[in-house]
Amino acid sequence: MRRLVFIVLLVAGCAARGDFTLAPAGTGVGTGQPEEIFVATTRAKGPDGFGFERSEAASFLRYEVSIPTDRELGELNWPPKTRKPDAARDFLLLDETQFASSADFRQSLQDELRQRGQKDVVVYVHGFNNTMAEGVYRVAQMHHDLQVPGVAVHYAWPSRGSPLGYVHDRESVLFARSGFEELLNQVAAAGADDIIIVAHSMGAFVTMETLRQMVLRDGTHALDHIAGVVLIAPDLDVDVFRAEAHDIGKLPQPFVVFGSSRDRVLGVSATIAGAKGRLGNMDGVDRIADLEVTYLDTAAYNVGVGHLNLGENPALLKLFGGVIGIDQAFRDDAREKVGLLPGLILTVRSATEVILTPSSVPARDCRDRQANPAECGAAQ
Repeated sequence: MRRLVFIVLLVAGCAARGDFTLAPAGTGVGTGQPEEIFVATTRAKGPDGFGFERSEAASFLRYEVSIPTDRELGELNWPPKTRKPDAARDFLLLDETQFASSADFRQSLQDELRQRGQKDVVVYVHGFNNTMAEGVYRVAQMHHDLQVPGVAVHYAWPSRGSPLGYVHDRESVLFARSGFEELLNQVAAAGADDIIIVAHSMGAFVTMETLRQMVLRDGTHALDHIAGVVLIAPDLDVDVFRAEAHDIGKLPQPFVVFGSSRDRVLGVSATIAGAKGRLGNMDGVDRIADLEVTYLDTAAYNVGVGHLNLGENPALLKLFGGVIGIDQAFRDDAREKVGLLPGLILTVRSATEVILTPSSVPARDCRDRQANPAECGAAQ
């Protein structure tokens, strides 16, 4: 099985507001679990840190985040203003380093890989409506909870960090393409063997546009380091996705989409766009049947509005953590994948749909799109 480097573009688009909070002096080992996150950002730096303004030159950083031990799987806890920060309960910033150049960033990442004896890197890129801190903290939470092997890297594109900033964010996606391409090149140059891209929300738009740009500029060999793609709740028009996929040619494999037919956030997004729906809330895979894609419908595990099921739902976290080795698993014939995931396997031409279901709910019951969410949504 090929070694994997995971690039995960995810992070909640509609989470509560948050900012970095320094850990209290003297925070002891054992009260929090540190995660080191390498970051590239095209956010401009202002007096209060990296905001939503855009910068043509990318900045490169490294954050050390303390993961609290007193929390549920999938929770991202911010320190309330009513008490002092507590490393046992809150996500806190232990250290921040801004590199003078991309070469320094690359060298530091290379040193980290060598120190760990690894060739795997995980690069996370956030979606709509995120601040810098929200992106970094969510990456730390996901990387820790999924127990993903490899060094964590994050691409922070200039989201406005506001629910009213949808147009700004969609334009920022187009602005952010070259910055993301530069990060991919730096990760590869640091010694990463393979790269898998996993994107959340509008980050899927960043991903597809960047891959398309790389192929159109340098040919299909530009994606030689891309060993697969995972998109989570992608806020991307299906017709646009199809056009991007055709320009790319052969999609990196595995190519996996975590969606939910009950994602209400993407329903609103589709209404704003005047479209039938988004890639992340399709009702079946007929519209992408000619593409080599595996679509995992997580509707039965809905949490709240269902827009970050994978990041917040403990059952899905455990499920996805158990199939990190999807590189080979999704290369197998669909008949051999039935035992891999709890759900109904459907194959339509080149596309494969998996209706994920909790172990106590028969897949055929949740196949009905009118099924009661309460009956299909109680994760076991």
